[in-house]
This record gives sequence, C-alpha cells and structure tokens, in this order.
Amino acid sequence: MRKFLVVLDDSRECLNAMRFAAMRASSTGGGVEILSIIRPEEFNHWIGVGDIMRAEARERIEAHFNVFAKWMHDRQGIDPHLVIREGEPLPELLTQIREDKDIGVLVLGAATGKGGPGPLITQLSKSAGTLPVPMTIVPGGLSKEQLEAIT
Repeated sequence: MRKFLVVLDDSRECLNAMRFAAMRASSTGGGVEILSIIRPEEFNHWIGVGDIMRAEARERIEAHFNVFAKWMHDRQGIDPHLVIREGEPLPELLTQIREDKDIGVLVLGAATGKGGPGPLITQLSKSAGTLPVPMTIVPGGLSKEQLEAIT
C-alpha cells in the first residue's frame, strides 16, 4: 500500500498537509504515516532532565497525533501510523523515506507568511530532483473546500 508521509510539527500549515494526505489516501486506497522529529538541542541538559523533557515531548506529539488520527479515522476512514524520530529534521525525514519503502509521496504544508514556505520545503527544494519520492507542497492558505476539490 502506498503511504503519504506527513511531517507533524507546531506549524499552522501542518493542518492542511494532514488534511490533504488523509483525503488523497482515502480516495486512492493508500495510507498515511505521520512523522514527528524531536530536535536534539531540546535536551542539552543533565541526563535526568533531558530524559524528562524527551518524555514530555513524546507525550505532546502523541496528543497532537491522536487529534489528527481521530479526524482521519472519522472523516476519511484512514488509520494513520505515527513515527517519532530524534535528530535534525532533514536527515531524519530522508532516512525515514529510505527506510520505509511503502512511502510513495511526501506531503508538506507551506507557510503563508513573509518568512518563506518553511525550512524543510526550502531545504528540500534545492535537492528536489534527487528525492527518492515525489513531494507535494500544500499551500497553508487553502480552505477545506479547496482541499476537497483537488483531492
């Protein structure tokens, strides 16, 4: 089964990427894998404090995932899978794509502000021709109705 890989983060545009991936997976008989990456600098403290912070980060990620998973299941009939990795976002994302051969499309949400589309899109665009899977960039400003019309 082809899976749509979506990166879960704290950005507003992440919501549109999640919606798009779920709608496409539902209409094509695919699945959704949600990847969240915990950056290592979040835990540059004493070992005990770092472990507590890591556990809290995982709890936050799982809480966000559960919200998206419920929506995907209730609205699209999709049961997404969560993967949590630790490290720098771009290398971890590429490693996940290489390790999971069922991933067929990377879906990222683009920010609408003056700061550009977001760091992952900016970095990946430079090497888009060598990515192991196609990348779909979902504009953060699209409405639910627009997303439904294109999926």
